[in-house]
Amino acid sequence: MNFGHLAVFHAVSETGSVSRAAERLLVSQPAVSKQLGLLERKLKTVLVDRLPRGVRLTAAGEVLAGYARRIFATAEEAERAMGELAGVSRGRLVVAATPTIGTYWLPGVLVGYRREYPGVEMRMEVHPTGTIVRLLREGAVDVGLVESPVEDDGVEAREFMKDRLVAIAGKGQALSGKRRGITAAELCREPFVVREVGSGSLSLVERALAARGLKVRTAMSLGSTEAIKRAVMEGVGVAIVSGLAVGSEVAAGRLAEVRVRDLVVERPLFWCTARGRGNSSAVAAFEELVWERAHP
Repeated sequence: MNFGHLAVFHAVSETGSVSRAAERLLVSQPAVSKQLGLLERKLKTVLVDRLPRGVRLTAAGEVLAGYARRIFATAEEAERAMGELAGVSRGRLVVAATPTIGTYWLPGVLVGYRREYPGVEMRMEVHPTGTIVRLLREGAVDVGLVESPVEDDGVEAREFMKDRLVAIAGKGQALSGKRRGITAAELCREPFVVREVGSGSLSLVERALAARGLKVRTAMSLGSTEAIKRAVMEGVGVAIVSGLAVGSEVAAGRLAEVRVRDLVVERPLFWCTARGRGNSSAVAAFEELVWERAHP
């Protein structure tokens, strides 16, 4: 069935007149009559009785008019929904992040997003980078925020902010009171609490120290940033961790950030999306908010 012909019939059935249908559709009366006749021939039935003044639906016309009303009501609903999505009043946003971003930075961004766009359904997942890349390729998540470079033909990655790695000490440790800071060599004389082998942040720190001919003295190797912070609070040793992860403890005085005068370690964080996939309005709004929060 030709939907153009159906639209003409719908206008005729709604207005009860060929002339008024022509006015609604902004076409000529002969054009309406022609399209209506073509539809009747296609369906092999008479849809309207032509009267001296206007038209009257036949039994077949009444049946088709019911379908036409539902079809065009659905079309109008779809158009409204698209308009709402364009205004980010509805939609869905699924974000996957690596542990440090997902635990310490992203929740605050999502709270702000929720306040601004309460109609968008949101979900956040925390995964390692490899899993996030797979989920992006499969279309299971809209955006990935990761802590290491991504080299995958199916994923576009670009840096959205820098994460500064900072040295921390427990409140009662000698280093915590050195306001003028220390050197990297002095830091390396202390026992270190480190991440397990294979951690990206650990290798980054090791490379930065190795460039100065230095190496840490490991007292304990732990599997999470939270465990490292706890060990440092208990005086086991010092650590170098993401600055995103220790803001609240430093502010509360439970940990001290140790300024290392000759050592700056930063790592880029990456915004990732599936290559060639268009962004929804919900994703575009989230991207804008991420950039605002990353560069205040």
